[in-house]
Amino acid sequence: MQIQVNSDNHIQSSIRLEEWVRTTIESTLERYEEDLTRVEVHLGDENGDKPGPHDLRCQLEARPKGHQPISVTHKAESLELAIEGAASKLEHKLEHLFGKLRGKRAATNGPTESIALADAMLEEEFLENERAALNG
Repeated sequence: MQIQVNSDNHIQSSIRLEEWVRTTIESTLERYEEDLTRVEVHLGDENGDKPGPHDLRCQLEARPKGHQPISVTHKAESLELAIEGAASKLEHKLEHLFGKLRGKRAATNGPTESIALADAMLEEEFLENERAALNG
């Protein structure tokens, strides 16, 4: 999973910030690492130079393999809280997406296996009855 960090003119980017963002995203989304090709991180300050509550924003866009991109945004009073909040939101969205897919696979595989088992039992019962008729 590739993680790309972008920031607007009001957020001073540094190698240390980018490493911290990557580590936070990787640890939060670790269980989906094989399912994602890329996560784009967009950091911004909504009010620019003016101070204000909840004006720091983190938008995450995940690219699940074979699916449409998923985007979440979280605003907070600190960059750390904005990033952690967005990562948590993205984790929940991915959990929902892959949970639905697992549910669909189980629904399509489950009844088929049950039908196959029932067919095998009926066939066995039929053959037993045929043998009994021939021997009896």
